[in-house]
Amino acid sequence: MQRRTVLGLGAGTVAVGMGAATGPGHRAAHAAGPEDRTRILANVVTCFAGTTVANGYAEAKPRIDAIVATARSRIKALDAAGENEVFAGLPLGSSESNLTATFTRLAEIALVTRTPGAPADLYRSEDLQLRVLDALALVHQRHYGDQAAGYYGNWFHWEIGMPTQITRALALLQPTLDDLRPGLLDTYVASMDAYLRNGVNGDVDLTSRFHTGANLADITTNRVIQGALLGDDARITKAVRDQLTVYADVDPGSPVNGVTDGFYADGSYIQHDSVAYTGQYGKSLLERSVQLLKFVAGTGTGWDRRAELVPVVHGWVAGSFAPVIFQGWLMELVKGRGVSRPAGGYADVVSIIESVTDLSTLADGEPARQLAGYVKYLVSSSRADVEPASFTSPQTIVAYAQLLADPQVVAVDLAGERASFAFNSMERNVHVRPGWAFALSRNSERISKYEYMNGENLRPWFSGEGMHQLYLGGQDQSDVHGVDHLTVVSPYGLAGTIVPVQTRRTVPQAYDGQRWYENAEAGFTSSSENQNTYVYFPRGTTDHSGGANLGPYSTATMALSDDVTWRDQLVGKIPAEIAAYPNARASRSWFMFDSEVVLLAAGISDSPDLVTPRRLRTTIDARIAEVDDDVSVTGADRNGRQVGAGSHDDLAWALWQNRTARTSVGYAFLASTPVTLSSQQQSGSRRDVRLSNPDTEVTKDVFAVEVDHPAGSTDQLAVALVPGADADRLGQYESAKMIKVLSNTEAVQAVEHRTLGITMINTFSDEPSRVHTTTIDGVASVIMVESGDLLRLAVTDPTTNRERVRIELRGRRWQLLGESDRLRSTPIPGGLRLDVDTRALHGASIPITLRRG
Repeated sequence: MQRRTVLGLGAGTVAVGMGAATGPGHRAAHAAGPEDRTRILANVVTCFAGTTVANGYAEAKPRIDAIVATARSRIKALDAAGENEVFAGLPLGSSESNLTATFTRLAEIALVTRTPGAPADLYRSEDLQLRVLDALALVHQRHYGDQAAGYYGNWFHWEIGMPTQITRALALLQPTLDDLRPGLLDTYVASMDAYLRNGVNGDVDLTSRFHTGANLADITTNRVIQGALLGDDARITKAVRDQLTVYADVDPGSPVNGVTDGFYADGSYIQHDSVAYTGQYGKSLLERSVQLLKFVAGTGTGWDRRAELVPVVHGWVAGSFAPVIFQGWLMELVKGRGVSRPAGGYADVVSIIESVTDLSTLADGEPARQLAGYVKYLVSSSRADVEPASFTSPQTIVAYAQLLADPQVVAVDLAGERASFAFNSMERNVHVRPGWAFALSRNSERISKYEYMNGENLRPWFSGEGMHQLYLGGQDQSDVHGVDHLTVVSPYGLAGTIVPVQTRRTVPQAYDGQRWYENAEAGFTSSSENQNTYVYFPRGTTDHSGGANLGPYSTATMALSDDVTWRDQLVGKIPAEIAAYPNARASRSWFMFDSEVVLLAAGISDSPDLVTPRRLRTTIDARIAEVDDDVSVTGADRNGRQVGAGSHDDLAWALWQNRTARTSVGYAFLASTPVTLSSQQQSGSRRDVRLSNPDTEVTKDVFAVEVDHPAGSTDQLAVALVPGADADRLGQYESAKMIKVLSNTEAVQAVEHRTLGITMINTFSDEPSRVHTTTIDGVASVIMVESGDLLRLAVTDPTTNRERVRIELRGRRWQLLGESDRLRSTPIPGGLRLDVDTRALHGASIPITLRRG
């Protein structure tokens, strides 16, 4: 195969001026040795500072200018420092954040002294390097070296944040370190080891809940650099070996070292044991993994593992990241508490573009072409400009610029424009069609309902209760999603949720302004497991959440439940003063087709734990627009009478249109339901959702489709969301009956899409359920697609606990095509019985193909 050429070099070649000169297929095999430690340090410096060649490109100049401007600003603050400060405005002694920021600023000054192209008074300035070393020595003596006085506040700063910046500074200063400050390196490394208090003997503990996933990658990458500085091959070897554990898919049935954080076979990424986190910690792991591959490139075979690991990381990009990025915007459903940060989805994708650019230079042949093409796609599809000056390395900037200019690099979306992704390991679904994407968040006893922490994501209570985001193509997503959506849309009116009408308190409101619940006697401190379990990210109390996937079609299902906080407070397991609330109950299904997503809910009722039930509210959808946009709300009842905003008893359909943005969403009501359509201006402050956000007032036009459920009632609803709809198309759902609801009860929910020939079924009962000629022996999710003489099925167990699902198909004679250890077919009178082995599938679907005869 002809290898692609980038920057005039081989496709596997690391970008301009990189110390490692050959790609994985051309590495000279040798045992690691002293020259490899030198290579690592050279790679680290060129990664951050660039090279004379790379920095000479015009594309790199903005980054060089930014490095210089930052350094001059830091030097000015260094000159103006007061008592107990290294930099003006950062007092030291009680703030771990200020201490981390101090080390960061020292590293930024060190960086400019190693950056070719920087002015002569900065580049290779031994005086400036000495100032940084003196400051490091001073900080260690007064604020860092005393182990008894340190480790206050957040553990992350002491085990990851500070060591990352210290290690970077020492690597950049390495040529003069021993001459100017002998012993400082050993002193700092000894202290960093001692602060690894969640480790063992000053090293990583692979069984610690703190040393997992992205956190483990951070710590081990730091230790690789430290080993190179110390001349300690054993330290490097162990750090590389420890980091290798993050590249293996997590097996939830038999997790290595008991660790469930990391990437899963279905593309999920989990951090904190139960939080869907591709878009934050997963992104950090991607960045650090690619970074380490660059650092060790060209070293001994025990350290340079590009041949093995580049394909793995490529798989993360294609299977985990690409599906959750829509037209350059990172979706909210995988960002945890990060959803409340103001930067938004476009900014999140910039670092992914940077990592994938680097990864493309580490790959060979077709994988390199695919990765480069994906970078070009992300840039071309985004509504926001990518500023490569924010990239870490000048080399990456040059590689990125030339990649975009290369006519042989063809833009390609690795996720495809017609696909459906069931990330059941983290209870998420993403359904993509040309011009739109539907993203669904679920929860269970396995996955948290939300994540709050440290004053971020203050109102998260229902974000995992079947909340969805419907992304429409061609829009600036920052106008309609992200922090502003959370700011103006009521937390009790998030799209897709069924919630009690009851006000809840944020964590600071519940605990006198404190950002966590403090009760050491009961096991609640800022970083305790109890805090995680009951305050920061509580899980649900049902095992029913999952769904089947068959090619470009999916169904999702969940049973609404209380969280563990309410459950355990009821039985006195945790203190009564902890804020806890019961949730609504319902059986829920989502059926995802080509032009619509059908939502069913049955058994909508309040918690049985309450003597006096509450009113409930279902928000079928919630959308926002600019206040001066041309927005209209129309609809029709089943008698054909045209209606607008307001309350309606028997709507056939409703249509929201934003003519300014050229977008629309339709709602086809598949059963009679009293519905309220509203469109009104709502305002809020970004600080309402995150304490450290600026107090920025946001006002938007908020549209909602809602159903109110009287206290004590038990209701159901069925509706199709139709992106890009118009009135004529919506009328066809009523007149042509394209979609038929076969069942909508607490025990079984099923629809038939007559145009597509697809039937989807979700069952909730342990007893057999029958839908027409199909009988399912208990809880299951099933998709059936009939075409000609073939019937294709997908079967899964949404509880992940069943050993077998049995399906009986009657009315026709079927023959099983293909063989599988997980399938057994048995002819029965008038049909066929299928026994599907669902043990240890963890939500994955089993595909089945039958033929008539």
